[in-house]
Amino acid sequence: MAVPSWLERLRAAGKTALVQDGKRKIHYLFEDGKEMAEEYDIKTGQLISRKWREKNTLGGTGKWQVEVGEPTSPLLGALESELITESSSNPIFVRKDTLSSFQWRIRNLPYPKEVYSVSVEEEQRCCVIRTTNKKYYKKFSIPDLDRYHLPLDASALSFTHANNTLIITYQKPKEIMAAEEQLLKELKKIKVANSGDGDCKTQ
Repeated sequence: MAVPSWLERLRAAGKTALVQDGKRKIHYLFEDGKEMAEEYDIKTGQLISRKWREKNTLGGTGKWQVEVGEPTSPLLGALESELITESSSNPIFVRKDTLSSFQWRIRNLPYPKEVYSVSVEEEQRCCVIRTTNKKYYKKFSIPDLDRYHLPLDASALSFTHANNTLIITYQKPKEIMAAEEQLLKELKKIKVANSGDGDCKTQ
């Protein structure tokens, strides 16, 4: 069965936990050297952010790539980022999940709801946003479905539009919800370092 394979990979990874600012922060180190960092709301168990990092071609540490949550603003190279900052009016694509669904928000899209169409491309394993006025087009994948080897289901996809923001929702399959619930129980068992400690406890 394919479903446990991702769970098994998470279980086998080296894990460090920290509780800070009402969040449970988990750092994973996989056998292949990849790192994943997640933050969960302690009260709700809701995933707030997930980001990935892997070694670059020279063996150094690469930059964090955000999968879920707000993109991190670069603290270093402030001058460089000032010179090539995106326009604040450009559409901003952010993934923010709920307990029962994957959710994406695209800000700065002022067009009415009837302009948009969101569809599933099963062959390419992605979702596509199109506009009838040709002003916006985006393809995006759902890495969680790929990791669990689950098909995309067009009936799970819906969208709405409010306050210049397009909100796309994909209902999580029951297999993923069950796996996430199981994982959260296991993560709560990891010994947690106090936020003041320099050293984290590792499982």
